Amino acid sequence: MNEAVMRSALALHRAGQLAEAARLYEQIVAAEPRNADALYLLGTVHLQRGEMDPALTRLDRALKARPDFAEAHAARGNALSSLNRHAEALSAYDKVLAVSPNRPEAWNNRANALLALGRAADAVPSYDRALSLMPDYADGWRNRGIALLQLGRPGDALQSFDRALRLRPNSADAWEDRGTTLVQLDRREDAIAAYDRALALSPRNATLLYNRANNHSILKHYEEAIRDCQATLALAPDYPYARGVLLHSKLQSCNWRSLDESKDQISAALRDGKRVCSPFNWKAVSDSPAEHRRCAELWVAHECPAFAKPLAQNARYQHDRIRLAYVSADFNNSAVASLMAGVFERHDRERFELFAVSFGSDQSTPMRQRLQLAFEHFMDVRGKSDSEIAALLCKLEIDIAVDLMGFTGECRPAIFAHRPAPLQVNYLGFPGTMGASYIDYIIADPAVIPEQHQSHFAENVCYLPHCYLPADRTRAVAERPSRAEVGLPEQSFVFASFNNSYKFNPAMFDIWMRLLHAVEGSVLWLPENNPSARRNLAREAQTRGIAPERIIFAPPVPGAEAHLARLSLADLFLDTHPYNAHTTAIDALWAGVPLVTMLGGSFASRVAGSALKAADLPELIAGSAAEYETLALDLARDAAALAAVRAKLATNRLTCALFDTGRFTRDLEAIFTTMWQRHQRGEPPAGFAVASAP
Repeated sequence: MNEAVMRSALALHRAGQLAEAARLYEQIVAAEPRNADALYLLGTVHLQRGEMDPALTRLDRALKARPDFAEAHAARGNALSSLNRHAEALSAYDKVLAVSPNRPEAWNNRANALLALGRAADAVPSYDRALSLMPDYADGWRNRGIALLQLGRPGDALQSFDRALRLRPNSADAWEDRGTTLVQLDRREDAIAAYDRALALSPRNATLLYNRANNHSILKHYEEAIRDCQATLALAPDYPYARGVLLHSKLQSCNWRSLDESKDQISAALRDGKRVCSPFNWKAVSDSPAEHRRCAELWVAHECPAFAKPLAQNARYQHDRIRLAYVSADFNNSAVASLMAGVFERHDRERFELFAVSFGSDQSTPMRQRLQLAFEHFMDVRGKSDSEIAALLCKLEIDIAVDLMGFTGECRPAIFAHRPAPLQVNYLGFPGTMGASYIDYIIADPAVIPEQHQSHFAENVCYLPHCYLPADRTRAVAERPSRAEVGLPEQSFVFASFNNSYKFNPAMFDIWMRLLHAVEGSVLWLPENNPSARRNLAREAQTRGIAPERIIFAPPVPGAEAHLARLSLADLFLDTHPYNAHTTAIDALWAGVPLVTMLGGSFASRVAGSALKAADLPELIAGSAAEYETLALDLARDAAALAAVRAKLATNRLTCALFDTGRFTRDLEAIFTTMWQRHQRGEPPAGFAVASAP
């Protein structure tokens, strides 16, 4: 009788009629309470219906009746995995394999459980065993790739994803994984092609659209990024960070339509605790230090929270010299490198043991070679994971680890989330708080972080006596070209703003166009950042009554020396707000070009003002937009006044604090020494200021 019922139940089960199959399995179990097969099959019905607790109850009864029932152990592992009880699932899969060691699905599922437990290194051999038993196991190859990606082995991961795709070319998930891997390999054009394939298979996938948008934005394909962000938000209006990437892409391309509306939406979302914008993307839009802290804290909480087991929280090492590590992807031709190279070279080697921890490009350039010579220990860690780099810093017993990136470029703040050093510092790369409990200090100056603004910073503020920006006074300037050689009119007054285009906005552009109206024959000289920006700026000028040809775009030139020489041809540099010129301000002043800035509320909007104070040119700092416009216009109309400012800048160039690299380095070392001494005394981090070195 039960055999006939079992045949009927199995037929119903195979046909997907789960309720009827379950009724018949229950009938068998009622008659035979220890019928392991019926209990197991009833458990699988519950499993298929997502009823995990009843599934586990039936499977446990099946295993009590037949302890070596491999299929029941496997089903039990699957149920436990669905409940995120991965340690128990691992034990279940081990029992399957103890009974039946040649099951590729069990090896794969065992590896999945290890991966979920954060044991990617242990998972890979299990995936390998599964694939040795079933080489055409597409899911196994894909899962192996995911594990290798977590281990920081993107090259090996890519090979696994490619094997998976050869076996199953219509897997949108595997194409997405391939795209993610290519991003890590810095092959973004190829990554976009992978996302294209994935989207062809899954066109309404918001995650794929967002990932493609983000890569388009990084590659300066801003119109494509805008398209994909809008499509993402149409599917998922609160998709994390999509509004921020959309806003940044619009700013980069100077597409200012609906700018105020976008800003208001993001501000409201931040107040509601939503992940709407990255901290970097928000810098160019908001002048509120409170908003910047909120944005950073939300980012850290979700993207790089503190690890539960810090590596070196309270370590107090006893070294002859302070072990100081600078951590960055920018040890090459970058703004940070151009600012810091002279400082690295001037560090006191009797008091500091200097480490560079580089996870960026290793391209051989004169700057890269210079930096490698500047450090006692230059470590290329590009192939290592965040946790591996953190473990290395801990093993080296680094006393002070300095994050030179914050949330910029190829940043990896998760290294610091492991707490690899007892003292961790936010400096230079990111103009604002990182909002992270594991960053102890931020190095600033009284101009960029007034004392009353300290509450907007999660870090303790260390004050340098002059500008927090370093400057390398050894930077060479090439032979100055003629204006005609760079496309400038010989006799016109040249306003310049060589900032990135995402720092431009309608309010500042209005002022610049009024200046062009007021100064006959004048031109505005801007960098040629991208074709979209050029088109949109020409259109914006025309709508304000300025002929587009009065905006002259400067293409990139090879080498910093040539850039500085060309920049020196400008008459007056017009700063941006709320995101000032930073490195670009140093460039302008070093090239002898006066700069007019407007002081704001946020760190990013006060940097150029700090640089001007340190250059003994506070008269070029405006307190409002109206004052900024008046100051720029007065200098443009008064040749003698402008000549006097230029002469003062030329006189100050090698005597002012801004370009005294040696004194700056001693001041910075005083900062590091003070925080280290506090730590050695057992005192918690606290803000302080150091006096200027002689």
